[in-house]
Amino acid sequence: MTNLIIVDLRDNVATTVANIAAGTVLEQDSTEGTIPPSARQAIPSGHKIALVDIHTGEEVIKYGAVIGVATARIAAGDHVHVHNIASNRVRGDLKKGEGA
Repeated sequence: MTNLIIVDLRDNVATTVANIAAGTVLEQDSTEGTIPPSARQAIPSGHKIALVDIHTGEEVIKYGAVIGVATARIAAGDHVHVHNIASNRVRGDLKKGEGA
């Protein structure tokens, strides 16, 4: 059963389509792109999961667009949310010209 949506090959995060328990084997909606073999943490439906390791200060890319910057190292399979990214979008964590 598909539990991830990946929209663009540039994405380094995917969106979950169901609640995912830690250790769940991951499956995507297409055969394009690389995904980690399993979730490292529980991830709520509609939240993001890292597809690859994202280092502190690196851009977080979803839907082919930069949505923020990692504030801590994020391992492939980790939950990606407000605790480990600063957003330059709706929340406005980053000031204009800062980070992404």
